[in-house]
Amino acid sequence: MSGNQSQSIPNTTGIARRLFRYALTAKATFIAALLMLAIGVAAELAGPFIAKTMIDEHVLGIEQPYYETDSPEGAALYQGTYYKRADRLSAEENSGAEVRLLQSGTSFYFINEPVERAEGSRSFQDGIMSITYGDSTQSYPAVKLSTSELFSFYKPELPGVYKLVGLFMIAIFISMLAVFTRTFWMQSAANRVIQKLRTDVYAHIQRLPVHYFDNLPAGKVVSRVTNDTEAVKDLFVAVLSNFASGIVYITGVYIALFLLDVRLGLISLFIIPMLLIWIVLYRKFATRYNVVIRSRLSEINAIINESIQGMPIIRVFRRQKATREEFEELNRDYMAHQNKMLNLNSLTTHNLVNVLRNIALVVILWYFGSASLSSTGIISIGVLYAFVDLMGRMFQPITGMVNQLAALDSSIVSAKRAFELMDEPGEAVTDGSMPRYQGDVEFKDVSFAYKKDYVLKNISFQAAKGQTVALVGHTGSGKSSIINLLFRFYDPQKGSITIDGKPVTEIPKQWLRQHMGIVLQDPYLFTGTIASNVSLGDPRISREQVDQALRAVGADRLLSHLPLGFDEPVIEKGSTLSAGQRQLISFARALAFDPAILILDEATANIDTETEAIIQQALEVLKQGRTTFIIAHRLSTIRNADQILVLHRGEIVEQGSHDKLMAQGGKYFNMYQLQQGSTEAAGGSIQREREALPVPAIMKKAAVKL
Repeated sequence: MSGNQSQSIPNTTGIARRLFRYALTAKATFIAALLMLAIGVAAELAGPFIAKTMIDEHVLGIEQPYYETDSPEGAALYQGTYYKRADRLSAEENSGAEVRLLQSGTSFYFINEPVERAEGSRSFQDGIMSITYGDSTQSYPAVKLSTSELFSFYKPELPGVYKLVGLFMIAIFISMLAVFTRTFWMQSAANRVIQKLRTDVYAHIQRLPVHYFDNLPAGKVVSRVTNDTEAVKDLFVAVLSNFASGIVYITGVYIALFLLDVRLGLISLFIIPMLLIWIVLYRKFATRYNVVIRSRLSEINAIINESIQGMPIIRVFRRQKATREEFEELNRDYMAHQNKMLNLNSLTTHNLVNVLRNIALVVILWYFGSASLSSTGIISIGVLYAFVDLMGRMFQPITGMVNQLAALDSSIVSAKRAFELMDEPGEAVTDGSMPRYQGDVEFKDVSFAYKKDYVLKNISFQAAKGQTVALVGHTGSGKSSIINLLFRFYDPQKGSITIDGKPVTEIPKQWLRQHMGIVLQDPYLFTGTIASNVSLGDPRISREQVDQALRAVGADRLLSHLPLGFDEPVIEKGSTLSAGQRQLISFARALAFDPAILILDEATANIDTETEAIIQQALEVLKQGRTTFIIAHRLSTIRNADQILVLHRGEIVEQGSHDKLMAQGGKYFNMYQLQQGSTEAAGGSIQREREALPVPAIMKKAAVKL
């Protein structure tokens, strides 16, 4: 199983660099989103500063010195006298005696004289306010203020409070608008980036050599185009959004903390190294799990795809239980690693953030808060409130960042898998086209090996324009390999292949294949209609040409009963059509594209005798004016071929026309007689082959004979 293959840890730096290059495709939108993020953070962080101003300037500000004044504007009325705060007096106003309002416990007291030092521990008893600071205690006569009397001192502060409340509401509105705009632009940019990534991955798949798909199941390729790119989308939508907003937010909070009090900012810096260590340790474990998780998900997709494709075989051979067990084994391993990730996330997400936040708040409140509440004057109540508010706000993005660590790691692993696919060497894409070549093909001393052992050895033959060349031989003799070399799915290790005298290695693969057509033993039809399967959506092929091609191969005779005719819907693989109908559609497809070289790969192998007559007529129409290569097991269909190449173990052992090869009485003669059912003529040959073959192969021959 592929699950046993080694799985490497992704190079985060290299992957991040490549993802950054993709992000640059939508850089304008990302920059705009980050700008809105900064505006939103600034607007949101304005709240604590507004609250701090409201507390220090307007709520606790009444403890500042007051002076008697004659002007009632902005002044407090107490027992028939107007008093105005010192910071509210203008230079032109006349001021009288100084008074103070000080708080002790939950009540405020009026002191009708200046107070030398208001900071310190306060107490009130028997009309005397005592203020202790260090070793010094001062006492002042004081009168307790009623609620209405206290409100008279607060009343002049209300306009300022209303103004600050208005600013606070504006800040909230700006923050809401910025969050909406940032989210919309961030997701819009992310969608554009993933569209580009997915397009590039799919385009690269189109450029991958055919042999690449021999070793990678289709389900795994699909998983990389869909699941892995979708996981990368989470990186841009959720992870980038949370980390970008978190970094900007935390930076803004620290700036605000240092603006409030440098000591608060310095003490709070311990959070940053703890967060970085946290992220490093988390990814060390999470990456291991995510590599396996993404791999198992890919394998699950592969086995589902394979099971659906091979469902008839699974049912016929009663392999449901074995297939289900294989699926369940992969699913169990997938779930086990998902549970490991779940445990890791449970241990390292917001719970630890809450612990960290509580520790920070306890330390700060214990040191600064107790001093402020005892009026020793280390920091003001407003600063303390703003700090607690800012710390609470800072841990919100930290929680968001930590909660996205799982998505971050999963995205990095998925990006690695997508980039691995894109790093596979692809075929060069050459724009343009070449004129339709004549179709003179020559193989000269061609030898080819898929791995180590040569499957073709010193193959040499010529096919002139308009000729039909048939390739016959037992399974594994090299027939399909010759066609693979002709299409340049592979290139030979030795020898040369030329078309119209020009080596195929000097012709771009796209240009070469532009004038080639193929009809497979089991033709593949795409979802659409019969007509669309002929043109394959090529704008150069008109509907008139499509209809003409279908009629030319006789498809109208087999498809006339369909309700919509050539516009009849076709599902994937054309499973609702018979083998003969599918084959005629593929013939029409080849005819519509008018190739110079046509390959028929076992094109009549699965056709019943009645339909074969129509197919043979279609073949004659199809072969006109083009060089045709036929891979055939049914030798009766190639009697009119211009030359027949008999292959055995990668070599051409016989070559010539049907009559010439029959006259030789060699391998072709024996194969033909065997197919015709002449046991008398072929009996000796069968006996010789039976003696030369190992026991399992003899059994296979007997099965074929029966």
